[in-house]
Formats: sequence, structure tokens, C-alpha cells
Amino acid sequence: MAPQPPLLDHSPVGASSATVPWSDTSTLHDLARMHAISADAVSQLAMPSDWTARWTTAWRFGRTLVGCTVRNLGEVYVLSSVPVRRFTWRTDQWHRPGLGYLVSTDRHHGFESFEEELLLLAADFSGSLVEALTQPFRLRFQSVNGSVEHIPDYLLLTDDTPWLIDVRPSARIEPEDEVKFAAAAEVALVAGWNYAVVAGWHDHVVGLIDTLSAGRRHLTDPLRLQEQLLLAAEDGPQPFGTLVRRCSLEAVARAHAIHLLWHRQLGLQISGPLTDASTIRLSLSRRPASGSW
Repeated sequence: MAPQPPLLDHSPVGASSATVPWSDTSTLHDLARMHAISADAVSQLAMPSDWTARWTTAWRFGRTLVGCTVRNLGEVYVLSSVPVRRFTWRTDQWHRPGLGYLVSTDRHHGFESFEEELLLLAADFSGSLVEALTQPFRLRFQSVNGSVEHIPDYLLLTDDTPWLIDVRPSARIEPEDEVKFAAAAEVALVAGWNYAVVAGWHDHVVGLIDTLSAGRRHLTDPLRLQEQLLLAAEDGPQPFGTLVRRCSLEAVARAHAIHLLWHRQLGLQISGPLTDASTIRLSLSRRPASGSW
């Protein structure tokens, strides 16, 4: 099978808007709206020649808090770390924390808002996620106004380059947030990571990922309906309703088709909610090299 696409690519934000993306090759750029950090925010960072030795991070290993300069981030064994800050649940809090299960890691991960939960689902859907570290470290950096602290939301380890990600709806991004995001971007650059601020989602993405996530767990297939679906999909792109009706048991085939869509063995155009009229194709990773379409 061909390698899975990366979680994110380096295309400009909105580069895929000219054509409708397919779910089996989509990256987070096709799904999420990214916030562009302003030059003014970057200018507020205090970055002398030795700033990588002055800026520090704090990681938690069990009950022990371990400090590390930005310069030495490559020496941190991140897979052994735990969230640097504990999650709290109170009846009067405004945000909505919880635990979300990821197929990629086969365990639950913490989130503090609906937006962060969506980020985890989208990362899981990407097909390239290896590990998701929640609130991985506390960054202490210097700005023109003095010392500032920031805890990024996630460090996502993928088949390719790790991604440090903050999640903040665009309407809630304040100037002081931008300075923190600018600092996190500089730290990611030094560490050899990529960085992004997820500020929203493109049309139809939220409902579509929620629909497909219902079929992400393992399904037994005694009737070999997945084989029938993939064989029928070899005939080329076709409506979802047509595809499932070509199977021996349509009602059950619908559940297996959603499972195959989540696992990127089938793909659909992200142009609306999943309906019988949605166009479905065989994933590029499964398509015969000699195919004419």
C-alpha cells in the first residue's frame, strides 16, 4: 500500500479551495482554517543571539518536572512525557473538557474544548498520526514586555514531521495570544517541528468527520462486504447509494462503507454531508497502476 498522506502539507492556506478535495488524500489544510501569525506579533519577541539558551521548556515525567532549554529540545524523549498541566472538571467552568478515543493510538487523549476534540478527530482521520501529546510542555520566553509563559495544546507525532499545534477559534484570538503563538512557532522551527494554529474548520468538515468517526472502530465482516465495496469501487467514482446497492446486503454495506471511508480505503468529495448522492471513489493508495481513470 502506498504511504499515507501527511497530516499537513506545505501548501498555502486555501490552496485546495479551487478544487473540491477528496477525503482519502486530504490533509489538515483541506479540513481546518489556519490562523496566520502577524508580523507585529513576531516583532514583540525578544530574541538575542543566544535566545535558544534563554528560552526554556518544562516537561513532566510522572510527577517530576524537568526543564530544558529550547536549544536542547532534541534531547527530550517526548514519548515518556505526560501532560504538563492537569485537566480539571468543575460544574461552573465555561470550557468543555473530556477524553477522546483515537484509533491511531488505541487509547484516550484529553481535550479542553469542542474545538480541541475536533482537532484530535481530524488528526486521527489523517491516517498518519502516530502519537498525540496533550499540553506537552510549558514554554517560558521573553517578549518586549518581559517574561511570558505558554502551554501549546498538542504535539502530534506523525509518520513525517511532528506538528506543534494550538487550537483557538479566530474570534477569540487576542493580541497577547498571537505573541504566544509566534513564540511557539519559533520554538517549533528550532526543534525541527512544524507549527500551526487551528482557528476553525472549512464548510461541511465538522459534520462529515463526525459522521465518518462512527465507523472508525474495527468491524467484523463475515459477509465480506468490504471486499464487495472495494471491488465495486474499482469501476470508478460513483454515488454512495449506487455503491452500497451493488453489495449483497445494502443496509450492512452502508456501515462498512463508512468504515472504509474513515480508514481512507475509499474516498469522497468534501463538498457536503454524506448522502446517497455523495461521490465515492477507490482510494488512490488502492487504485491499480494500470487504471484508466
